[in-house]
Amino acid sequence: MINTWYGDIEQSLLDKFRQVRLLILDVDGVFSDGRIYLGNDGEEFKAFHTRDGFGMKALANAGFETAVITGRESYIVERRMQHLNVGHIFQGQSDKTVAYQQLLQQLSLHDSQVAYVGDDVPDLALIQRCGLGIAVNDAHPAVQQGADYITRCVGGHGAVREVCDLLLLANGQLRQAEGISL
Repeated sequence: MINTWYGDIEQSLLDKFRQVRLLILDVDGVFSDGRIYLGNDGEEFKAFHTRDGFGMKALANAGFETAVITGRESYIVERRMQHLNVGHIFQGQSDKTVAYQQLLQQLSLHDSQVAYVGDDVPDLALIQRCGLGIAVNDAHPAVQQGADYITRCVGGHGAVREVCDLLLLANGQLRQAEGISL
């Protein structure tokens, strides 16, 4: 067992983290707490955690590829992900496997080199297909059962940062992590 800030992790699981070159995340329920606020004029609001932003910036600075694949379309998501230097943004994906396969081909990667973080049933196929399937702590039970790792933090409250920290730790880059809290 390896002791981390997020508890003890088995060496075999840390080895899976070490193989990852591409981190793919869902948005609603992972980057946010899953709630969507709508204003009277139809304006949409979401809350994003600054610690997650730091983690994503640190991961990009360490040379990892990052992507989001989400079923919804939102200008807020586009803007936030661009600000975090997320390299690949796929919105409005009713079948997330299409975007996933496109990313693997574009980046010449294999399933074993990909981690996917999700929270609900539409994420389950990718969680089970990739090399490291991750469910946030408050994910649907079916998603948690299919995951290799369940975060200690809940979606929208540091779960993304936890995954970023563990990826950096597994690759010996945690102490050199550089980002900006946004």
